[in-house]
Amino acid sequence: MKLGVNVDHVATLRQARGTFYPSPVVAAKLAERAGCDSIVVHVREDRRHVKEKDAFIIKEIIRIPLNLEMSVNKNIVDFACKLAPHQATLVPEKRRELTTEGGLDLTKNHKKTEAAVKRLKSKAIRVSLFIDPLKKQIQLAQKLDADIIEINTGKFSESRTPAMLKKELRKIKEAAESAQKRNFFVAAGHGLGYENVKAIAGIKAIEELNIGHSIISYSVFIGIISAVEEMQKLIKK
Repeated sequence: MKLGVNVDHVATLRQARGTFYPSPVVAAKLAERAGCDSIVVHVREDRRHVKEKDAFIIKEIIRIPLNLEMSVNKNIVDFACKLAPHQATLVPEKRRELTTEGGLDLTKNHKKTEAAVKRLKSKAIRVSLFIDPLKKQIQLAQKLDADIIEINTGKFSESRTPAMLKKELRKIKEAAESAQKRNFFVAAGHGLGYENVKAIAGIKAIEELNIGHSIISYSVFIGIISAVEEMQKLIKK
């Protein structure tokens, strides 16, 4: 199972004081040195953390794939086509949210998503759709000709009782297996941390986990290389 490390929150810390440090570029290079399989950045419409310049530099200096999380906003799609990352992951985006609040609704956002997918694929960019673990959304993702689906593990991560955890884990497992049967590369992420990642890593149909906040938070105490290595050990177990 592959691990993508999201370095957004290094930039969040930088923006808190308006300094030039800490740099998400340095974080990306250290995460690569620790052995992760890809770097994830989310250039949001409000540019609250990662900036365009960060993304361009990261793409230039890393030797592993860059996964750009992005909305379907036309200006962001224009930027993605210029950046030409290895992969673009389309996510819903609200200006006032602290973090992504749910999966992309492919029923409501079908036309905009379809247009974004076509433009990105015309630039040879692999397209992933971040969706909730629902079979209907997987079916729509296939119609949109996406290459990858990333299953939203947010509700699983927020579960506070064994019953809720079991229910959400079952939904994720069923969705992953359904997507695999449709020949999708299956990823998962959102809210995963050191205490809950093993359950998701145990789902064979999932081939990649994308994790950011928990790794960056833990790296404050032990360093980013050690934080990435420890997450990898948990996933491999």
